[in-house]
Amino acid sequence: MKKLIAACGINCADCGARQATIENDDAKRKEVAAKWSKAYEADLSVESINCTGCMEEGVKFSHCNECEIRECVKDMEINNCSECEEYPCEEMEQFLEHVPEAKANLDELRK
Repeated sequence: MKKLIAACGINCADCGARQATIENDDAKRKEVAAKWSKAYEADLSVESINCTGCMEEGVKFSHCNECEIRECVKDMEINNCSECEEYPCEEMEQFLEHVPEAKANLDELRK
């Protein structure tokens, strides 16, 4: 599967919200809402599970619209954090501690 790297390095192509949106699959939305609600101690509705990808045109998952990393990338007019001269900044270091696959994606893009 092709990678679709978000501002922070997460592969949006692997994201359950994006997959459910692209496939218009309400059963998958329900599964993702339940999984993320438990994992992030949140109360996510099935309707909130819609996203076409962090940096793609279209609908965004609610968190993506308030994501400071995404806003920074947009303000800097770059594709993702791998293109930033300050990578990894303090905020990214904290984020990447919890999402090692995002770090691997960004590090690969920097090569």
